[in-house]
Amino acid sequence: MLYKNLVKMITRGSYDKEDLLRKMDIYLLNNRITQEQYTELVALMA
Repeated sequence: MLYKNLVKMITRGSYDKEDLLRKMDIYLLNNRITQEQYTELVALMA
């Protein structure tokens, strides 16, 4: 669920890159998203 919401945010462009990266780091450390999902989300931002 969190992953899908992050994908929607990124594809809409409604985010601050540095802020979202910090949040995603926390989600990754707390096992709310996987390493693969993290990598995909970062690639979407590029």
